[in-house]
Amino acid sequence: MCHIPVFCWISDTVLERMLGEAESGEVPKTLTQMFTHFLIFQIKHKDQKYHQKCDPDPQQTRESILTLGKLAFQQLEKGNLIFYEEDLRECGIDVGEVAVYSGVCTQIFREEFGLHLGKVFSFVHLSVQEYLAALYTFLCFIFRKTNVLVEQRTGLFHFFSKSTMSDLLRSAVDKALQSENGHLDLFLRFLLGLSLESNQTLLRGLMPQTESSSHSKQETVRYIKEKIRENPSPEKSINLFHCLNELNDHSIVQEVQTYLNRGGNSRLRGTRLSPAQWSALVFVLLNSDQELDVFDLRKYDPSEECLLKLLPVIKASRKAELWGCNLTEESCRVLSSVLSSNSSRLRELDLSHNAGFRSEAALCWTGESTLYTGDTEAVVV
Repeated sequence: MCHIPVFCWISDTVLERMLGEAESGEVPKTLTQMFTHFLIFQIKHKDQKYHQKCDPDPQQTRESILTLGKLAFQQLEKGNLIFYEEDLRECGIDVGEVAVYSGVCTQIFREEFGLHLGKVFSFVHLSVQEYLAALYTFLCFIFRKTNVLVEQRTGLFHFFSKSTMSDLLRSAVDKALQSENGHLDLFLRFLLGLSLESNQTLLRGLMPQTESSSHSKQETVRYIKEKIRENPSPEKSINLFHCLNELNDHSIVQEVQTYLNRGGNSRLRGTRLSPAQWSALVFVLLNSDQELDVFDLRKYDPSEECLLKLLPVIKASRKAELWGCNLTEESCRVLSSVLSSNSSRLRELDLSHNAGFRSEAALCWTGESTLYTGDTEAVVV
């Protein structure tokens, strides 16, 4: 997320203040930790600015966070990035005192005067809305034992049924996987992160002491790993690895890292990776700046199967070294779609010395890309 200006601003705000404090604690290592520290700093700033208080009022802060969180959650479920005065009123927010509410998390709200629409409100970035929505979901469970992600039952069945933290987190995983556009991916990561005791300690002024979450964490980790094995979609699997990272579980990634640490070329040749391990490999490589500049398929396994498995990595790379990898016309078709994608960073391809790949395949590319084939130099197509 470092390419997102708002996230850079949030990171700068958190790290600047932490480094400026005598006892700042450990530097945030996950997305949830970073946004939690940001929220805490904004709460303190609000009380100093509006009430000249050094210590926030826990009850008032909790109510304000729940109010903003409810708005964030309801609008996120609807897929809305902007909302109107009636949306604020439905959540109990006095439109005339929006500045005070925004002071709870300074600069979270902005106002725009749309054409013939009156005042239009939004959070400064979708990630802020997703964090507050996750915090609202978590606090509703802590205070009310309510899972806002599922339809609430009534009657005796609801009275005798008891929802657990594991139930809440499993329902969040399922709901995020059901989303076609991935609009709940970051929400899920935040919610999982908030379930850890380390992050709850940061928010101890907002919530009561909770029971140990080690059991629910282990259950959730197992459930996410099951979903990784079941899910063929690279995008979905990659986000689930981000989720494991929020839960501080790196077991599958560490399995794959042992193959990468072998060094030399063809480090995966002869290795039969499971679908989960392939997804973990993609996750590791996508988080490696070194690999994303020039991707060399021969480092792993010079084969078409490996090419297809690591396609998301190739898509995120500037240049792909694919010479001498026994590629066929199927690779041409797949790589053509990568190059024509607006989200692809790929600009250079070396496809020389592939017996099953004809030089005329260059005709299937469009856009400004440099292609190297066996009997041509640089062809710009």
